[in-house]
Amino acid sequence: MLKFLPLDPKTIFILYFWGNLFICILIFSYSFSYATVENRKKLKTFGNGKILLTIGWILIFLRNIIPDFISINIANSIILFGVCCETIAIMSLLKTKCKRHYDLQKGLTITTIVVFNLATLFESTIDTRIFIMSIGIFAIYLPPTIGYYREKGTNFFRIFYLLCYVLFEILIFLRAVYSYVDPQKYFFRPSIFDSLYSISLFLLTLIGTVGFLLLVKEKQDLKIKKLLNDKNLFFSIIAHDLKGPLGSSVTLSEILAQKIDTYSREEIKEITGMLHESNKNIYKLLENLLDWSRVQTGMIEYNPQKVVLNQLIEENIALNKNSALNKNIDLSFEPTEIIEVELDKYMIDTVLRNLLTNAIKFTDQQGEIKVTMQVINQKVEVSITDNGIGIPDKIKEKLFKINGKVIQKGTENETGNGLGLLLCSEFIKKHQGEIWAESEFRKGSTFKFILPLKG
Repeated sequence: MLKFLPLDPKTIFILYFWGNLFICILIFSYSFSYATVENRKKLKTFGNGKILLTIGWILIFLRNIIPDFISINIANSIILFGVCCETIAIMSLLKTKCKRHYDLQKGLTITTIVVFNLATLFESTIDTRIFIMSIGIFAIYLPPTIGYYREKGTNFFRIFYLLCYVLFEILIFLRAVYSYVDPQKYFFRPSIFDSLYSISLFLLTLIGTVGFLLLVKEKQDLKIKKLLNDKNLFFSIIAHDLKGPLGSSVTLSEILAQKIDTYSREEIKEITGMLHESNKNIYKLLENLLDWSRVQTGMIEYNPQKVVLNQLIEENIALNKNSALNKNIDLSFEPTEIIEVELDKYMIDTVLRNLLTNAIKFTDQQGEIKVTMQVINQKVEVSITDNGIGIPDKIKEKLFKINGKVIQKGTENETGNGLGLLLCSEFIKKHQGEIWAESEFRKGSTFKFILPLKG
């Protein structure tokens, strides 16, 4: 009859060490060879977590060789920091990720470290310390596990990944219970449970890491596919919209080149004015194309800094004052308080410029445009309201979407294609904010966006 022989703790540690080293090599190799810049940061965080876990376990293994403060307090603190890094990387792949969730992970980690070190300071038993560590690690892994359970649009990879971490949580919880059911005198002991537990935990960690890499690859492939589709659609829009102004420029320049001697000064002035307007439209289209491509490829970096939003709005109103005066539009901004926001100045400049330009474009002569802002629940809401022609419902649904072609001429036949609103949407998303439009056809529109007061 076969009898199970418990593995020696040193053998288990060596297995764990080399396995973890292999995992780190796998993660960083994948990061440098395949991952995008965005995913590289997630993989780096995950890999750093694994490195910290390895360092922590090495210090624990050297117990009785190095001082207890290092092999117990520092070692377990490092392990908890490693777990925190790993879970933050896991959560970064969730659709519903936010800074609050990351703060929760950091809070759970710091709380466990403090409780564990206090228990060590008051010379608690090994079983108590194991219980605190087990419950702490269980609590840190719980939010991402719940997050993946709630995630919509699950597939094989997500179910597989979730199953790994559910089993991981069950094992951690069993370890906490076992430490009280069967108290131990030494940290390392060659029992059947400890051997099975260590091997199972290691295998789940290895499988979970492979699952993490598969999720990163899946998310990256989906993003690349979306980018390719968006790029093709965007270029088709640009190509279509360039035909008009380019055709006009060619025709007008040809007229000037061939028949300039037959035209009066006033006629030449009118033709050059039309040519200038056509070239302005071409320039704006190309500028939008360049900005959009830079956003999609990550060339525009998000660089937040403290900015007085009042001043930023006033600067953009000043830039658009002449356009408003040409249509006798009253463009006003009367802030009730000074609001300082952590934002990327270039991006919000672009948002304000596009929204103000659109408001002027779609407002009649003698019209009115009001800019307001207010603080609501630690967020600032900026509103740009006009009493212009409004937005039909069929067009309103397509705003801020690249797969919706938006064509609506201004009150004086000004051209537009909605590409500026796409950029506004992209830039507001970078700030973890929201942008939307409220409008009633022929009664005016209000474009609103909200930004967190702290980035």
